[in-house]
Amino acid sequence: MSFWISFLNDVVVGLFGSILSASFCDAWKTRRDRWIFWCCMILFPVIQGQVNDLWDSSFLRQIYPLMAHLPLMLLLSYLTGKWLWSLISILCAYLCCQVRRWLALLVTAVLSGGCLMQDTVELLVTLPLLLLLLRFMSPVLLRLSAYPAKEQCRFGVIPAVYYVFDYLTCVYTDHLFRGTPVVVEFMPFVCCLAYLIFLIYNAAWEHKSRQLQQIQKNLDIQLAQAVQEIKALRESQLQTARYRHDLRHHMQYLSSCIKNNQNELAQTYISNICQEIDAEALKCYCENEAANLILSSFAGRMKKEGICMKVQGAFSASVNISDNDLCVLLSNALENALHACQFLAEEQIECTIDVQFYESEGRLYLQIINPCKNEIHFENGVPVSEQKGHGVGVQSICAIVERYGGIYSFSVQDEQFVLRIFL
Repeated sequence: MSFWISFLNDVVVGLFGSILSASFCDAWKTRRDRWIFWCCMILFPVIQGQVNDLWDSSFLRQIYPLMAHLPLMLLLSYLTGKWLWSLISILCAYLCCQVRRWLALLVTAVLSGGCLMQDTVELLVTLPLLLLLLRFMSPVLLRLSAYPAKEQCRFGVIPAVYYVFDYLTCVYTDHLFRGTPVVVEFMPFVCCLAYLIFLIYNAAWEHKSRQLQQIQKNLDIQLAQAVQEIKALRESQLQTARYRHDLRHHMQYLSSCIKNNQNELAQTYISNICQEIDAEALKCYCENEAANLILSSFAGRMKKEGICMKVQGAFSASVNISDNDLCVLLSNALENALHACQFLAEEQIECTIDVQFYESEGRLYLQIINPCKNEIHFENGVPVSEQKGHGVGVQSICAIVERYGGIYSFSVQDEQFVLRIFL
């Protein structure tokens, strides 16, 4: 009885690993692939049964990779056209077989059973475990199969190490069963090493993610600024069209005033028209076109919010910072100042944002001061926010200044938030 249960267990574990391997590499996309796979699943055991009559069991156990794993890899490679991922799929399935075996060992140890109980438990847990792995693991591994070969190899390292370790210490030698310390502690060492590597990789990924988040934030700011500039241009075009349309009426009125010798009235009318045109004109803060557009845009937004913005200083059209970085730098700094003042403006508190900048020997100095009533938390001299989505602007400012080898400082003085940048 025990012989047949052990034999059945060997057949089932072979099917268990083969089905998982095929699932991990999606080897049965078409009906033809499924036919070929299941025919081979019948043919392989028949051939292996014939070979079992020729050699003893210990030798067959040693060449089992050549008898079972190699033909399976060739089959999966033929069906999928991906030999590397077929190999990794088999290694992963082999690793999953250890879960099945360990569960049986646990039950056997708790119930103080023997080999018969272990084989029986392995048979009982096979189907539930297989369904769970097919449901949750296969979709994940299928997504990994689309990764570059380098990433696939990185994922397959642990299964490959376990595969080699298992055969070297349990099949070709008995070091694991004899309790050789360096062998017993090897897999815990691998787990520890893999965890440390995972931490380093995860930290690098988090750093890259933050950089991408900053880039996305910068792009969003540039896009928003471009939308504002387009809106301003459209309004300017509409205003120009309106003045052109009304020009004939203005001329008729002035002509009537002149004919009736009402020169003073005509002069007053001309002055009023000039004032209206000047009010609609884009205010010039400096020679740099990008900075001028940004300052003008924020000045309009702050005026609508009831916030005053004072601008002092000037710098030339050509500075040592690109227009894109200047746009992100100014927009983030002014956006933060605007947000800080919005809460005060809602409480009918007068707010003034003081912007000062100048250029000296090709270096740019910028200082922005705005009222700040709320407590601000700093980490390493940089303000931080616990609110989701906030704080990215400050990170962008720091990243740009550091990229140009500049200096930045954030501080609060007498309920005034002060940002100073020199680059």
